Amino acid sequence: MANASWVFTPSVPHFNKPMISPLISTFRSRVYPHDRILKRVLCSSSVHGADKVSVSEMKASRVVGKGCKLVGCGSAVPKLEVSNDDLSKIVDTSDEWISVRTGIRNRRVITGKIKMTGLAVEAAQKALEMAEVDADDVDLVLLCTSTPDDLFGSAPQIQAALGCKGNPLAFDITAACSGFVLGLVSASCYIRGGGFKNVLVIGADALSRYVDWTDRGTCILFGDAAGAVLVQACESEDDGVFGFDLHSDGEGYRHLHTGIKANEEFGTNGSVVDFPPKRSSYSSIQMNGKEVFRFACRVVPQSIEIALENAGLTRSSIDWLLLHQANQRILDAVATRLEIPADRVISNLANYGNTSAASIPLALDEAVRSGKVKPGQTIATSGFGAGLTWGSAIIRWN
Repeated sequence: MANASWVFTPSVPHFNKPMISPLISTFRSRVYPHDRILKRVLCSSSVHGADKVSVSEMKASRVVGKGCKLVGCGSAVPKLEVSNDDLSKIVDTSDEWISVRTGIRNRRVITGKIKMTGLAVEAAQKALEMAEVDADDVDLVLLCTSTPDDLFGSAPQIQAALGCKGNPLAFDITAACSGFVLGLVSASCYIRGGGFKNVLVIGADALSRYVDWTDRGTCILFGDAAGAVLVQACESEDDGVFGFDLHSDGEGYRHLHTGIKANEEFGTNGSVVDFPPKRSSYSSIQMNGKEVFRFACRVVPQSIEIALENAGLTRSSIDWLLLHQANQRILDAVATRLEIPADRVISNLANYGNTSAASIPLALDEAVRSGKVKPGQTIATSGFGAGLTWGSAIIRWN
């Protein structure tokens, strides 16, 4: 099992456990001077004309405050809405059966020429618009997805579609339903340790492409969507990412996975048996619902408690609980364990189903734009899913 728990302080980052930081060597309860961090960043990047710029000049332009804050959000969903009644026409189910067990009544599904990247671009544009930040000022694009439109990753396509002329780094993060929380934490690390100023974090998935629409145990759960936030560097007093807790447990892989199909051309691990091989493909989503439910109800409250402790906060500090939108029963169970009233739990599960890495930013965007979440409020957020992976972060909406 791998895990990471960090706490951010106004002065310097403090790390409770060893952790790899982007572009920087492993931190072991020590903080490198900015000069050393800067040299490592420069050595890891190709900068046109860098040989003509002094370290002090680069330092002045890149090193910023010690804090980071969420300043914009956006979301996008496909037009096609599939209701529980619609599903009852293709599998043995009903609106009552689905809604009682999951809390889901509708979900959105991509069709025709609509792609996951198109939804991601739309969500990102809305986040930039809210933040009043130009695409040219984005330093990094993190796409959290398990369903890219390209096997090699879709983040660079989004960067290009947004019109980021400075060619900022863009790459995918694959951590299933935990992806957005990992992306949020990664953004804060790049800002605090690498001097980045504006980091775009996008959660987007199109799991409908991997659903067996004849299996009522899984086809009722998933939908497609995208959500995005812009994380921006700020002074320590405006900090909006307080502490987090991240874990993975590969032993739980068997409970939720979508592996490469095994056939006469491929071994079970995807290796070539005969040559030439035929084109590989992935199986539909395989899930042990009872085990995933038990897993989530057990680890999520613990993870949020640890993140709160790392942030130096208590449950009473939480204004809103925002969990990955997987199942209403999970949301209710976690809220009960944490003694958080139902009216302080953000949920849009009924309208969209489980949208994987998109679920948290999608729900956040709706809550912000509706006026439910207000500036200065503290949110405990947690993602959990395939891998198995899970993680929590304590954030403040700015």
